[in-house]
Amino acid sequence: MTLREQWVHQPQTLWLRRMIFQIHLWSGLAIGLYIVAISISGSILIYRSELRQAYEPQPHFVSVSGQRLTEEELTAHATEAYPDDQVARIIFREDPSRAATVTLTRDGAPTQLLFDPYTGADLGLRLPVPYRLTTWLLDLHDNLLYGETGRRVNGLGAIILTLLAGSGAVIWWPGVLTWKRSLLVDWRAHWKRLNWNLHSALGVWFFLFVLMWGITGIYLTIPEPFNFIADTIEPIDEETFEPRTVDTILYWIASVHFGRFGGTATKLSWFVIGLVPPALFLTGTLMWWNRIIRPRLSKPSV
Repeated sequence: MTLREQWVHQPQTLWLRRMIFQIHLWSGLAIGLYIVAISISGSILIYRSELRQAYEPQPHFVSVSGQRLTEEELTAHATEAYPDDQVARIIFREDPSRAATVTLTRDGAPTQLLFDPYTGADLGLRLPVPYRLTTWLLDLHDNLLYGETGRRVNGLGAIILTLLAGSGAVIWWPGVLTWKRSLLVDWRAHWKRLNWNLHSALGVWFFLFVLMWGITGIYLTIPEPFNFIADTIEPIDEETFEPRTVDTILYWIASVHFGRFGGTATKLSWFVIGLVPPALFLTGTLMWWNRIIRPRLSKPSV
């Protein structure tokens, strides 16, 4: 039987497939929790604009009494209240009855507070918890809470996710006689078989989405290779700086990643499908546990 015939009829017998399976298994286990965090945060951030609008802080008013404090005086009040923080910025509103916004930083992390611009009294946090949580999730999704270094690590994660999607597609192929059956889930099967069916069916039905998020994730975190290819294909006209077709394509890469097209239907679809990678990690981990770990644990000790 030729290699092609093996792939068409009995792919399970190919050593290359077995090797790809091992790569898929251990790569998935290695970055599984990372995928869960990125996927869930990404799904929530699909509705980032709606969340921020819903929890946008309302203006806070104070009693107008005399002259407002100077920036130096309000800085002194803020420093006295928070001696371990640095005052990074103070904003006085045009409306004299509005509270002043003071931005403090500690170890590079900013916090916005409201202060009475007349008395210097601390009025508390400017941004409500849900609003700040959205900002935190965005930093987690984009930079893993670790700045530029985290963004580059995120790029590595996107590369591995792309490889997981490709290797998963190779492993899924069961042969020409049974491929249709592998598209379906037998809900009456034993839970182990059902778990395998779910992993297989979810992986193949949403393969293009996972692959898309992997590739677009690479661009958003490591854009240099994409920009180099774009400039090579269609160099920038330094005299006219006319818009290029490749720039439109790069713009759409980001739009597709975040579901910024098609309105409500796309957002809802991206939100739900964004939870597929965590489901794949869960079902894949259960298969690994049942096939490898559980037999070893149940094996009697000598």
